[in-house]
Amino acid sequence: MTTDASDAVEMRDALLRLRRGTGLPIAFGGLLEAGQQMRISELSGTATHALRSLVVTSGTGLGGKTVALSRPCVVTDYSASRQISHEYDAPVAAEGLRSVLAVPVVVRHRVRGVLYGALRTALPLGGRMLDAAVEAARDVERALVVRDEARTLVAGVGDGAGAGPGWEQVREAHAALRALAGRITDPELRAELLGACALLTAESGGSARVRLAPREVDVLACVAAGATNAVAADRLGVTPETVKGYLRSAMRKLRARTRGEAVVAARRAGWLP
Repeated sequence: MTTDASDAVEMRDALLRLRRGTGLPIAFGGLLEAGQQMRISELSGTATHALRSLVVTSGTGLGGKTVALSRPCVVTDYSASRQISHEYDAPVAAEGLRSVLAVPVVVRHRVRGVLYGALRTALPLGGRMLDAAVEAARDVERALVVRDEARTLVAGVGDGAGAGPGWEQVREAHAALRALAGRITDPELRAELLGACALLTAESGGSARVRLAPREVDVLACVAAGATNAVAADRLGVTPETVKGYLRSAMRKLRARTRGEAVVAARRAGWLP
């Protein structure tokens, strides 16, 4: 599994959210690179570089145990714990860590990485801290799912997936990805995802003739995928009345009398695949 710069940005943001949500002063983590090995690539609040680029193998140490079991693991005193193996005691001691929690990042039933939070004192890490760490990991999982879908779509279009039954799947995925983009707070990730969506359309050509707002395109994409107003509202996180408003506005701009005509006109204008 390869990682890129955007994955690193998402990990850094997740570590900051983990620290804010748990109150833990130290957080670090990384994604699996190959097989069952993970490299710690991102540090937040650390005093040394002892943990940077540390390679953790499945089953070893706290993080490796988390990878192997695919569930959160916690130790109150890392160096004295009998629940884990101790291959990484030296770098952990160099950073002065005592209480540590590790939470897996799981995508489609596969562990893709681990987030850690830590204290320099041997104190219990309670359920609230663990819940906040799990939520930070869920944010990374959602971002990775979005990226995986976008990469698959772009690769599929490049391989000629625009013909036959597969094109309807592209349209459905386009609608789902636009809906996800609207819920992403990271501007770089959102821009990356919308850029991938644009590769599935002729948007640059259509925008010169008909100007549609992003939410109007989102609603039309849902309608094109067969969603009712209620379903579109649920996907986009708005009310059905808001969906109706965007749809009416888009229909007016596209000079369409019905939802179906609006979808056809949006495709001709290059806004939809």
